Amino acid sequence: MAGLATSLGAGAATNSLAQMPDIDTIFLFGSNPTEAHPIVSLYLKKALKKGAKLIVGDPRKTWMAKRADVWLNLKPGSNIAMMNGLAHVILKNGWENKSFIGQRTEGFEEFKVQAAKYDLNKVVKLTGVKKEDIIEAARLYADAGKAMIVYGLGVTEHQTGTENAMAMSNLALLCGHIGRPSTGIMALRGQNNVQGASDLGPLPATLPGYQSVTSEAVRKKFGDAWNVEISSQIGKKSVEMLEEACHGKFKGIFILGEDPAQTDPNVHEVRKALKSLDFLVVQDIFHTETTKFADVILPGASFAEKDGTFTNGERRVQRIRKAVEPVAGMAEWQVICKLANYMGYPMNYNHPSEVMDEIASLVPIYGGISYDRLENETLQWPCPTKDHPGTTTMYTDIFARPGGLAKFMVLDHKGPGEVASKDFPLTLVTGRIREHYNNGSMTRRVPGIMELVPEELVEINPADAKKLNISNGDMVNISSVRGKIKARAKVTNRSQAGNVFMTFHFEDALTNILTSEHKDPITGTPEYKACAVKIEK
Repeated sequence: MAGLATSLGAGAATNSLAQMPDIDTIFLFGSNPTEAHPIVSLYLKKALKKGAKLIVGDPRKTWMAKRADVWLNLKPGSNIAMMNGLAHVILKNGWENKSFIGQRTEGFEEFKVQAAKYDLNKVVKLTGVKKEDIIEAARLYADAGKAMIVYGLGVTEHQTGTENAMAMSNLALLCGHIGRPSTGIMALRGQNNVQGASDLGPLPATLPGYQSVTSEAVRKKFGDAWNVEISSQIGKKSVEMLEEACHGKFKGIFILGEDPAQTDPNVHEVRKALKSLDFLVVQDIFHTETTKFADVILPGASFAEKDGTFTNGERRVQRIRKAVEPVAGMAEWQVICKLANYMGYPMNYNHPSEVMDEIASLVPIYGGISYDRLENETLQWPCPTKDHPGTTTMYTDIFARPGGLAKFMVLDHKGPGEVASKDFPLTLVTGRIREHYNNGSMTRRVPGIMELVPEELVEINPADAKKLNISNGDMVNISSVRGKIKARAKVTNRSQAGNVFMTFHFEDALTNILTSEHKDPITGTPEYKACAVKIEK
């Protein structure tokens, strides 16, 4: 969000999923959609069936990478070097879209100077990708009539995650592949409604609709509507709250539908933080690793017990209707209202539609959205007025930045915060598999799924397995400087030599005991995609 907003003006996907089948070149980077975003992958497969070219940037040989016209099998953490290298090739050959750059962007000359420093010999050394593959990927993307960049957590879950997202924007701007149907950038969010949640104010520096808390006019608008004085102080990111808790400076946290004791990195430190709190409230639909630390547990409501909306990764606001009454007797919004009233702030709504009406009155991008409209249609924001049809393609005329121009960002390769060493010679990449979801608190309760994937597996390349005398199915210890866990080995070519892959779906093999404390300095996003480990039989 921070990266795209800085470059383009809004931190969201630029186009719609329905446009994907008409793409003629897919640039898929740091994403494994057939497993992590299977519905998105159906749209991409339609494009492939119609003859679209496919470029995949990923350390693992995923389903998509196997079928790619070009597989950029880069080293974890070398995204910026890869993007700068592609830009170097495009500029060297004169493949850039000169008219688009001249009319719709700023900062190009500085970017051009930076790209010139990333000659192919340097990029090959930093990324491990063959020179001819870099050239072919650059040619395919630059020559395309309609090319879309689709990226996922393999871009954002690095200490350079925000800059990685900016690098994606640079490439789209360089070739003018933005502002038209079936082009642009589709940032695949990590979970359902991440976009909708972010839109409505939990980021520490913004009120709903990405309106800055440092703006006096914005604070007055919300203060008048809510009958409170809004603080101008920027809040803390979740990881910062936990760090401060360890130092006794943060006293209480309310956690709703999140399981940091399993899914946050460097879990030992997270658990230390949760124990340090004076008071922890957790609201969830099942017991999790985090509920073990709670002073009070409140029951949550599942999707089937909710009335409201989800806003998906393409900015589409969709009405959801409860199929059953909340098992606990109250929906989560009712619990929050009741807590607010007990704490002395009157918060009284009769129905979620009233909340949506309030959102429309305060958040310009949601200004024209109401439950009446959502009964019959779904709408992509920006949708500023009641008669606005919603926006399928952003930036057709101007970008959402001051002055209406997109900005090229000057970026430099930094690499991951932790690299393989003599003592920890392998790089662990974490991610998801199709059968399980996130911390597994739901999917591990489904017998059929547990028959398919009953335990954590560590993917290891045959060459590494041979060196370590490990056979497929062996139990192994995986350790980093932070701790050790046990899992079963899966010997496969999906992971390249030097890399191993694990999920974080299983509570009896807490992968995040291993992952590092390194995080993006701008957003606090943890570096889940690279940490140094060793494996022993």
